[in-house]
Amino acid sequence: MIVERLAVIGAGTMGRGIIEVAATHGVMVRAYDINDDVCAKAAATLRTSIERGIKRGKVSGGSADPYMQRVTFSCDLAETVCDAQFVIEAIPEIQELKLKTIGELDRLAPAGVVLASNTSSLSITKLAAATGRPERVVGMHFFNPVPVMAPVEIVRAEQTSEITMTETLEFGRQLGKEAFAVADVPGFAVNRILMPLINEAVFALQEGVADARTIDSLMKLGCNHPMGPLELADFVGLDVCLWILQVLHRELGDPKFRPCPLLARKVDAKHLGRKTGRGFYEYPRKE
Repeated sequence: MIVERLAVIGAGTMGRGIIEVAATHGVMVRAYDINDDVCAKAAATLRTSIERGIKRGKVSGGSADPYMQRVTFSCDLAETVCDAQFVIEAIPEIQELKLKTIGELDRLAPAGVVLASNTSSLSITKLAAATGRPERVVGMHFFNPVPVMAPVEIVRAEQTSEITMTETLEFGRQLGKEAFAVADVPGFAVNRILMPLINEAVFALQEGVADARTIDSLMKLGCNHPMGPLELADFVGLDVCLWILQVLHRELGDPKFRPCPLLARKVDAKHLGRKTGRGFYEYPRKE
């Protein structure tokens, strides 16, 4: 199935990235967020990102206009999904909010349409159970920044049908991504492996094994990683890292996922990484 009309719920960082990838791959997108101001800001940021992609030769053409014409922003959820062929939810990682939203999407979206969640570690099986179409619910975990990062994890819930998996894998490839099927377990594949690595780097920093730059340099040079674990944590957001580790620790009960106290202190101090200008490193604000 070729998707021509996509609905994206949530126009934050991940939602905007999904919108951009879809629009630059020929898909008409209706995007939802909570108010006109958020939608207007998202539209402006989207245009800037597409223009940057054009300048870098990653997006074809000389103007963002043709791509922006494929995108419509709305604060009306019913209007957003009324004729969608595929729906992707990309709202904040709050389980209660996602459960409520997936239930509303189930009620409003056309019958049989796939409802995909961009959650990074929440149970797709629980989300599917909140709908009347559990076999058509799937995880579609993109990576930030979405226009740049190649993979997408396609997460099969207990209820997800084979045809839903096939269609979602095909749609991921339609968007130019490398789509991989993974099981519905906490953290899926990437975060299950990545977050303990980041957490151990924070423990090493806390225990004085080395300073942040040394830890990152050794991991880049010694393990051929393009970015050190502490630098990557700042990029992802320390609050996001802490939240995923808490989910892993709670759901799996393994002490190896216990978040480092230094990570929790950074989050308490609102030193969340690049998005706040300070995390394990400091980032000068752009003028």
